Amino acid sequence: MTTYDPSREGAQMSFDGRMSYGDYLCIDQILTAQNQKTSAHDEMLFIIQHQASELWMKLALHELDAARLAIAQGRAPEAFKMLARISRIFEQLNNAWDVLRTMTPSDYTTFREGLGQSSGFQSWQYRLIEFATGNRNLAMLKPHAHRPDILARLEAELARPSLYDEALRHLARAGLPVPETVLHRDLRQAWVANDDVRAVWETVYRDPAQYWQAYELAEKLVDFEDYFRRWRFNHVTTVERVIGFKRGTGGTAGVSYLRKMLEVELFPELWHLRTTL
Repeated sequence: MTTYDPSREGAQMSFDGRMSYGDYLCIDQILTAQNQKTSAHDEMLFIIQHQASELWMKLALHELDAARLAIAQGRAPEAFKMLARISRIFEQLNNAWDVLRTMTPSDYTTFREGLGQSSGFQSWQYRLIEFATGNRNLAMLKPHAHRPDILARLEAELARPSLYDEALRHLARAGLPVPETVLHRDLRQAWVANDDVRAVWETVYRDPAQYWQAYELAEKLVDFEDYFRRWRFNHVTTVERVIGFKRGTGGTAGVSYLRKMLEVELFPELWHLRTTL
């Protein structure tokens, strides 16, 4: 049997002094970043699961920033592709829980002490996603007070319109009666469900043909929150499956804390109008 040689078809085989795949992607740095604190077999799974999630969250933030800018600049159709991509990112994040759930409670106890007080609760990228989409809880700045650089990023996020704020400004530019109090609200505060805003979205949903762009934007937001809610739900069930109702390593109430997060609505009016439409 003849051995196949890709170089005969032009494949590059020599990389002395040239950029390779590993160079471009910094593979060595990525693959040496898994520093176990114990000798437990399943700690590697736990580390990679969370590191990979942080990479996906970095991409989600990249897309969120671009989507908000596109909406603000009147390029909503470009934002739709970015928002669709964010939904797919959260689909990936959801699928990752299936891998982590192969770890049993017994497996986790073999390395849990090695985590110290570290917890996903302290993920600053996750906090940025929450802030960027509108769930702005100022109390959640405290876990990052020891890192002035991260705190500055979170504070900067609080000073700019959220994704939902930009969506509502888009509606106002389209001639829909978004209340001035909403358009000029305190951006640092969490969004509170507003009946007048729900009525505006109802106008869009009652006549999609007339307000097609706003209608499509609304459904892209709902798609994202749908996947985001599933991610939170899978988080709760995974934690309960692995540690039951123990407190989290970061001091939270664990499952009961995560269940409270399931009640948070990012774009409440878009969900509530389905009842009143």
